[in-house]
Amino acid sequence: MTSTQNDWTLRMATTSYTVAVEPGGRWAELVAWGPHGVECGPSPLKNLGEIHFITEADAAPIEYAPRGQRPFTGADLELDGDSWFIFDGATESGGVLRLAFADEVAGIRAVLCYRPETAVDVLARWVEVTNSRDEPVRLTKIGSAGVCLPVSNPQLSFLHGEWAREFQLDHVSLPAGGFRIGSSYGVPGHNYAPWLSVDDTWGVSLAWSGSWEITAEVEPSGLTRLRAGMLGPVVVEPGETFTTPEVALAYSTDGLSRVWHAYDRLRSRPARKPVLYNSWEATGFEVSLPRQLELARIAADLGVELFVVDDGWFVGRHDDTGGLGDWYPESPDFGAFVEDVRAMGLEFGLWVEPECVSPKSQLYADHPDWVYRLPGREPTLIRNQMLLNLGLPEVHEFVVSTLDRLLTGYRISYLKWDMNRPATERSGELDDAHVRNYWRVLDHLRTKHPHVLVEGCAGGGGRTDLATTGKVDVVWPSDNTAPLDRLRIQHGFLHMHAPHLMSSWVTDAPGMFDARPRSLKFRFVLAMAGVLGIGADVRHWSRAERAEAAVLIRRYKDIREVVHSGEAHLLNDAIQYSAEDRVVVLAWNTGSLTGVPVVPGQSSRVKLKGLTAQSYVDEYDQVYSAAHLAHVGLPFDWSVTNDADVVVLRPTAP
Repeated sequence: MTSTQNDWTLRMATTSYTVAVEPGGRWAELVAWGPHGVECGPSPLKNLGEIHFITEADAAPIEYAPRGQRPFTGADLELDGDSWFIFDGATESGGVLRLAFADEVAGIRAVLCYRPETAVDVLARWVEVTNSRDEPVRLTKIGSAGVCLPVSNPQLSFLHGEWAREFQLDHVSLPAGGFRIGSSYGVPGHNYAPWLSVDDTWGVSLAWSGSWEITAEVEPSGLTRLRAGMLGPVVVEPGETFTTPEVALAYSTDGLSRVWHAYDRLRSRPARKPVLYNSWEATGFEVSLPRQLELARIAADLGVELFVVDDGWFVGRHDDTGGLGDWYPESPDFGAFVEDVRAMGLEFGLWVEPECVSPKSQLYADHPDWVYRLPGREPTLIRNQMLLNLGLPEVHEFVVSTLDRLLTGYRISYLKWDMNRPATERSGELDDAHVRNYWRVLDHLRTKHPHVLVEGCAGGGGRTDLATTGKVDVVWPSDNTAPLDRLRIQHGFLHMHAPHLMSSWVTDAPGMFDARPRSLKFRFVLAMAGVLGIGADVRHWSRAERAEAAVLIRRYKDIREVVHSGEAHLLNDAIQYSAEDRVVVLAWNTGSLTGVPVVPGQSSRVKLKGLTAQSYVDEYDQVYSAAHLAHVGLPFDWSVTNDADVVVLRPTAP
């Protein structure tokens, strides 16, 4: 981090971000953002023209502004009454630059915080807002950051969808006007992911597990302004300081996905991700312990390392109308069952939904005031359940004590944390307390039970923001496990997050949106792209299918380290994972066949990227030059029975 009197250059791994306070001290503005040294020269963002019919701040590449100071082209902070800032000093400590701005009339002080991640090309930003009034202040809009880009016709990439169709990668050109994505569900939601990229060069991702918004606006000055933050309102009491969620800003000259993957690895704890079997699709709510043991035996024979019992294991849970909140096993033999599973050489995992409660549960009978509801009205049911007000101290304590009891009473090494409904009857003011107590529970689990891996799930991919992924070990991208549907979901997910966070199962589920059947090998190779799991009813697999599955699981274990820690390149119907000693390519055939060998034709080809050796050899001793792999491509011969493959390449000796 370097600085002169009123500008600062923040240095990341290969990029830098220069911010300055304008001469009048009214705001901070971006000078340059790009590869190291890009700040040496005239700023590409500085306004050089006259200003008509707007304020000077509306035309500036401003970093953060209240309404009043920037009234026409978009402010980041809005409160009851307009506000104007003036620079109040800068400090640098602990790797964080803090630029303070104050409004003595409004009684507000805002500190813009910048933390460059020196190991990756990500800059984390947030704002600390202090109320110096003698009465509460209500912030109706509170962004985490704004940033202006020297682009006048941006190509925006974003992830959208719905339940069972999350993470659909899409693009839009924005020649003028604005673009907004967000969620008012109380969680990030299935409709949009809190992530956006511009020209696959600049990116933003929000670390917030509640309601949010990200906007892009082509401004009259010709700049494109991005803004990200939680949805308000937020009430700040006298003398209190409110800290906004962090927003991560990324820059890349060679595609953003690998920057986000590196950032995820930086934020994740080192942990081996076992091959799991989950019993949900085999048994549903009918959790018979003998049947579960039968599944566990087959799973162990296949080479599975972890057995997870999903929904239906606790009292009153015979369908989705009861049981939530009463977290006690229905069978008195549950403890012995856990030990029987572990005796097979399997770790044991359990599904929970700690934030929700069923109307017929004992918990709701004892504490009807613990759910979100409006006076005089019955609470809204979604999936026949209600949402606990986790922001209440007593509810937070209940959730913590419940999880502690389960994790100390049984030898559990994996929790699947689910949340199958959005928030209703929850005002914006309550969103913050719920989210931060959710984080506190996850932090408690990691501190008190460090051996337990946690999978984050919210009806599929409803909560996969940066804050959640930094506090759990894997996330569940979607409840849709059908092969071709899932391939598109995972393609979008991997633009935002790294493979070691992506839980993926092999199942027999038919497609909801693309119902073309695919082979067992296709389904396995697809699930190998992240953290491999099996969710099919393996009792119905033939002897040949079980034998094939065992071989593919061994294959996955051989490449797991490269998949989880290698550099991933997202190719057309393929993913390339590169490590020093190996390059692993997973490829799928999703289109028509070439007709070979019945008619003339050639192999299908996948062109690889980022190769560092001069040549490579595959497991059949076929040698390829790096030039051949990059410009001609790795060959695949697809057929009716061969619709996916795994290729491992090793660099040859120089």
